[in-house]
Amino acid sequence: MAITKIHPIKSTLKLAIDYITRDEKTDNQILVSGYKCNPVTAHTSFLKTREDNNVQGKVLAQHLIQSFYPGETDVETAHRIGQELCERHLKNEYEYVIATHIDRGHIHNHIIFNHVNMVTGKCYRANYKTYHQIRNRSDELCKDNKLSVIDPYYESYKRKYKTKGKPWYEYQHAKQGTSWKSKLQFDIDRTIKHAKDWEDFLKKISELDYEIKHGKHIAFRHKDKQRFTRAKTIGDDYTEERLKERLSENTKTAYIGIKKRVGKVIDLKNNDKVQLSKGYEFWAKKHNLKTMSDSIIAIRELGIHSKKEMDNYIQKSADDRQAVLDKIKVIESKMNKLSETMEQVETIRKYREHYKYHKANPNDEKFSREYSTELKLYTVASKSIMESYGTVPKSKGILTNLDELQEKKNTLMQEYSKSNNLFSELIQYKKNYENYMDKEVER
Repeated sequence: MAITKIHPIKSTLKLAIDYITRDEKTDNQILVSGYKCNPVTAHTSFLKTREDNNVQGKVLAQHLIQSFYPGETDVETAHRIGQELCERHLKNEYEYVIATHIDRGHIHNHIIFNHVNMVTGKCYRANYKTYHQIRNRSDELCKDNKLSVIDPYYESYKRKYKTKGKPWYEYQHAKQGTSWKSKLQFDIDRTIKHAKDWEDFLKKISELDYEIKHGKHIAFRHKDKQRFTRAKTIGDDYTEERLKERLSENTKTAYIGIKKRVGKVIDLKNNDKVQLSKGYEFWAKKHNLKTMSDSIIAIRELGIHSKKEMDNYIQKSADDRQAVLDKIKVIESKMNKLSETMEQVETIRKYREHYKYHKANPNDEKFSREYSTELKLYTVASKSIMESYGTVPKSKGILTNLDELQEKKNTLMQEYSKSNNLFSELIQYKKNYENYMDKEVER
């Protein structure tokens, strides 16, 4: 398994090449090679190619790092794979220096190649496309040499669901849209909350740099994205029909407590400030009258006309809130199970070759001792997966299911927030009524 990273060198080219070719890192430079240049004077060769082609710009070279899984390969094989990667990707058109380091817990290649193509005179294009070409070619070479390769779906899973600190949903938005669908969902939710009607919603969402496409299904495209995304793909709560229903719900009295907060009634009898200040007492009485007026209006608009009806409404609100919370817990349980499955699948994938070798060579005691932990992990994971699924599921399918559940959870979290706000407001109405009037509201 090899992990690849690349970044540009804009200055100190000689220092960078000197660093990767240090004796203590490369077994006294035995693991250093160069193409169309001498590693000692490579920086001058790079610069001469730039001058010959009259190339301007700040980037002097590209620094590629190829790291291998600890204990999976030897230094000679790693160095050879690095050279073959350069041949496949650079196609003998760029000067480069490659050094294989052995000073860390894992073997890794450092490759510095010229930013200027010595055949065409053009600059190297470093972008997502060329990076994925590097990664795919590195994976192909690892497969050819019977080394494991990185599972991109597991890597995506780790970024999304194994983030420490903030919850995944909050973390994604803090990174400004690592998950495109979650960002779209988040922006729709917050826009609907403040929109007056459908036209106002479309206007506000457009102001967030979204282009809207109307058709059989409404779709949105952020200015940073190439394609439109149908809103229905992020959840049942995001179809055009449902979005309009949610906007309508914002105007219903069920959410009056969310739209207009009601204050608390001040206790005039057991309040030192009232005893010490006539001005404060006057203000407090005025505040209580205003607060009770707001509370009564809110209670009436909810269709409540008695203390009993109030208690029933509060109980129903609490039950609704708990029902949403129960749904969230069910989803979280499913997500935890899927996360556990993903880890087991990754363990099986990572140690499958170890297990195959062990089964084919049961008398190799040295191997059995050296990889006893890996073999145990594989056995436990394999047994659990077979009991649950009967076969090893695809990591792509697991990640898809996790994403779908996360979108549902996000929707429910919004619903829970509204339910919780309404419940809190109802409790406040009841306290205000009991503290001020201490009797049923008359019809």
